[in-house]
Amino acid sequence: MTDIMDYGFVYRWQDILDILIMSYVLLRLYFLFKGTNVFRVLMGIAILWIFQTIALYVGLIVTSWAVQGFTAVAAIIIIVIFRNEIRAVLQTKKFRSLLWEIRHYDIETPVDIISEAIFEMAKKGTGAIIVIPGKEDINDSVHSGINWDGSISKEMILSIFWHENPVHDGAAIIQGSRIMQVGAVLPLSHRKDLPSYYGMRHRAAVGLSETTDALIIVSSEERKNVVMAKSGDIFIVHSQDELSGRIKKHLGIVDEKRSGHRKEKIELVTVALISIVLVTGIWLSFTRGVDTIITLEAPVEYTGGRQDMILLDTSARTVSLNLNGSGTLLKNLSPGNVKVTIDLSDGEIGKNLFYLTNDNITLPPGVFLRNTSPSSINIVLDRYSKKNVPIQADWKGKKIEGLQITSVSFKPAVAVLNGPSLLLNDISTVYTDKVPLENITESGIMLINLDLDDKIKIENGTNGKFTMEYEVQKSNNN
Repeated sequence: MTDIMDYGFVYRWQDILDILIMSYVLLRLYFLFKGTNVFRVLMGIAILWIFQTIALYVGLIVTSWAVQGFTAVAAIIIIVIFRNEIRAVLQTKKFRSLLWEIRHYDIETPVDIISEAIFEMAKKGTGAIIVIPGKEDINDSVHSGINWDGSISKEMILSIFWHENPVHDGAAIIQGSRIMQVGAVLPLSHRKDLPSYYGMRHRAAVGLSETTDALIIVSSEERKNVVMAKSGDIFIVHSQDELSGRIKKHLGIVDEKRSGHRKEKIELVTVALISIVLVTGIWLSFTRGVDTIITLEAPVEYTGGRQDMILLDTSARTVSLNLNGSGTLLKNLSPGNVKVTIDLSDGEIGKNLFYLTNDNITLPPGVFLRNTSPSSINIVLDRYSKKNVPIQADWKGKKIEGLQITSVSFKPAVAVLNGPSLLLNDISTVYTDKVPLENITESGIMLINLDLDDKIKIENGTNGKFTMEYEVQKSNNN
């Protein structure tokens, strides 16, 4: 027999294999991300999931629905905010390190965090300057700094030197494990032998190193490299390890390695057992009540757009939702009970890509979203504007032999157009409707329409028509 009876449940060998595989995946995630910010946030999500399961079990449908929404948002936040840490873990040359090896994490020191943040900013072309004082006081040389007193983290350093942060042009002063000041102004070096491509940050780094024993690290915005200034000298740092070593030497830090293989074995067994128990609990929560799954087509509503902004085009008017939940609830579910909204308040003029998440979709309690098709919608936003455009006649056919059109004028002389700015930007001249040349036998006047897109309105003329006056002369062909 391939089934195992246990406490009223039927376990197939496939179920046992399913639980073991997912338990091992959970175990690997623990050892891969242990010691990172990602791991701490994952623990928070796990607690939320346990709370949501308990709420659903005792019949708190609305609470369960709300917690599930929080959990989904938190998962998206992990991917967005900690994508660099996730990439650093997954980028490995040895495939077996992902599947088997246990990575040994030392407690991450501020030195490692500083090195990682500096090289990440250099790679992205983000300018930054960090000062690590030595034994001498630098207060007499540093001015206009803003007191910060924040713990050192990579995210904190990246946010300080984000290009839209008001203090990103100044220096960050680090003492111990704290960022003490930001936006600090350093003295500039007046040396003539510095390379011409060195900017203000490089000269400020050299200037402070000439007057103090501080170590100054610079991320070059243009050259995308890392340089260090110390005792009046400035030189390029080629790797994170080199930078960490120089900072540790400056601070007099001696590395200490962790030991204790027995402790690691106990940790391995403990985490493995917890993974099996957790995955088994998840498996039971699914198998005790298999939900009904349906697909529902729902219209998309657009909200929050600015008054001067218009929706010019969209890639989808409806969205296919793959839902699961109680069969009774889903049986009576209609598109009117589901709301798919996209907030355009953060949209920009031109093409925008909006991803569909749980935040965009409102579902009744007890109904849960599995996925959407499409998963994103392309939207073109624009605003109305006015533009004065010259008019030109659009002739067709062949003129009568012996006649020559000597002049053409319009009243009004220009067309005042009102419409989407993206369309108006492409219009330098507006043409009339086709005018047959064979009908032109003598000078005259005619009312004529302009050839325009339906989204563009004409604000002058006679009911949108213009008077075209033309003069015809007989040509002298000898």
